[in-house]
Amino acid sequence: MKFIIGTTNQAKVKATLKVIDNHFPGNEWKAEKVPSNVRDQPFGDEETRLGAINRAKHAAEKMDGWIGIGLEGGVRTIENQTYVCNWGALSLPDGTIITAAGAQIPLPEEIAVELRKGRELGIIVDEYFQKSGIRQHEGAIGMFTSNVVTRDLMFEHIMQLLIGQLKVHFYNQ
Repeated sequence: MKFIIGTTNQAKVKATLKVIDNHFPGNEWKAEKVPSNVRDQPFGDEETRLGAINRAKHAAEKMDGWIGIGLEGGVRTIENQTYVCNWGALSLPDGTIITAAGAQIPLPEEIAVELRKGRELGIIVDEYFQKSGIRQHEGAIGMFTSNVVTRDLMFEHIMQLLIGQLKVHFYNQ
């Protein structure tokens, strides 16, 4: 099978390749930076999901017949508490879109305040922990779970959900 990942983010690529290689040995893959066509910091499940779908579609458009993969991180608010949220999507050559969501954890209020000002989570978390490049590695989820669940592990889970649905799609045709 041939896959094109709509990102060059190290954590997302690592997660994607681990799952794809496990389920489809000998696959071909490529990573391309593509737009999400949503805000740099998506708010809510709907916008975050749309960003993942858009990335998957844009990736698939780059290589005819390949499966496009989009992964998007965002934030959402429930009862005045802000959480991280994460979505993934596959864009299949026949036009089918497959989606799945991942783990969510609450963020400290001081981070939520900065998010409401329009700042990006990755930048805020770098400042909060006085570290750089967190979004490329452990991610906010890793920092706030003491690396029990890292960004690549969380996206691995989303990819498992996507690939499982992909297998059902192909086997039911």
